[in-house]
Amino acid sequence: MKRAVVAVALLMLLCSPFVLPQQAPPQRTIIRAGHLLDVKSGEVLTNQQIVVEGEKIVSVGSAGGDTTGAKLIELPRATVLPGLIDSHVHLTMNHTDFGPAGLTISSPRQALIGAKNARITLEAGFTTVRNVGSFGDYPDIALRDAIEAGDVPGPHILASGPPLGITGGHCDDNLLPFEFHNQAIGVADGIAAVQQRVRQNIKYGADVIKICATGGVMSKGDDPNASQYTQEEMRAIVADAHRLGRKVAAHAHGAEGVRWASDAGVDSIEHGHLMDDASIATLKRNGTYLVPTVYLLDWYKENAATMKVPDYILRKMDLVRSQAQGNIKKAIGAGVKIAFGTDAAVYPHGLNAGEFGVYVHLGMTPIQAIRTSTLNAADLLGWSDKVGTIEPGKYADIIASDGDPTADVTTLQHVKFVMKSGKVYKNDYAK
Repeated sequence: MKRAVVAVALLMLLCSPFVLPQQAPPQRTIIRAGHLLDVKSGEVLTNQQIVVEGEKIVSVGSAGGDTTGAKLIELPRATVLPGLIDSHVHLTMNHTDFGPAGLTISSPRQALIGAKNARITLEAGFTTVRNVGSFGDYPDIALRDAIEAGDVPGPHILASGPPLGITGGHCDDNLLPFEFHNQAIGVADGIAAVQQRVRQNIKYGADVIKICATGGVMSKGDDPNASQYTQEEMRAIVADAHRLGRKVAAHAHGAEGVRWASDAGVDSIEHGHLMDDASIATLKRNGTYLVPTVYLLDWYKENAATMKVPDYILRKMDLVRSQAQGNIKKAIGAGVKIAFGTDAAVYPHGLNAGEFGVYVHLGMTPIQAIRTSTLNAADLLGWSDKVGTIEPGKYADIIASDGDPTADVTTLQHVKFVMKSGKVYKNDYAK
């Protein structure tokens, strides 16, 4: 009897004159590009046509064919290439927030700062970023979710939540005296504690786990050369993160910390400025990515005098600057895998593409530098099936600039067209 009632009800619903509205087909957009950079081959193709439906690319080929019903975007004089990827940013921070100034900024305020910086970063041509470290109550997770919901404009974000670090280390908060009993949310000491912290970050939405393997530059009371987490602690972090489907990024300047972190199985070393030959060989042997973040050193040298920067930061910045470029050049020459990253927030957001010119100065060709921010970065993030090239099935993350970036990579500092997931966020060519 019950089955008969259900059958009659379904029949009445199907025969009802009140038919549910059908979902509109996705917007069809055609980009006609005078020049298109194939980042795999390094070839600049002419008179190409990219067909986009909804948020994905459906075809790429020679211009021509029926454009009826499609939104047509003409870029006849531009060079089109995949949206760029920055593997190391801190969107919820500004370059003026380090030192005591950072103590005044709440987690909700960080999320709103992040909304501003996300838009700036997207309009600079970076359609995907890895946000490796925010402090407080997961403001980077909130920012990522707001962008995904369409509440605010910004790049695709893989977010880490609070970075893991030892008591008193680079990822702790060492500015307040003892009576405040203040400690950064990501601090964890010992194997059981770091396992719990990894699991907690994943519980609250982390896409990637960020750890501090050595001291840093922007923090008080620690040494960039000194190792912080033990290898046993880092192995425990990596084991839990990898088992739970997350990669691990390790902040590491000093040579020993670089070796220990790489041998512990982290997926990338962030900075690596104070490496030695043995640590470079370790990265090469283990296939660990290096995310160099070197442009910030040049920017700081030129601008520190106009900023209120604590002396401890300036002293450590000088130490790192004296060795960083030489060591990164050695790593490039040794064939260490390089993924593009900037540490934007240590210097102003939106200047990310300045990093390309330093890579070329250190021995890369322009196309090799561009691949660090497309093919290589997509591989590091585990997103090679989504971003990094202009191919059918991938997100329609597409940028354009004047000139040929394979001849002059600095043209990427002046991106004039930005599409992310099929939506245009910037088109100076239409003005």
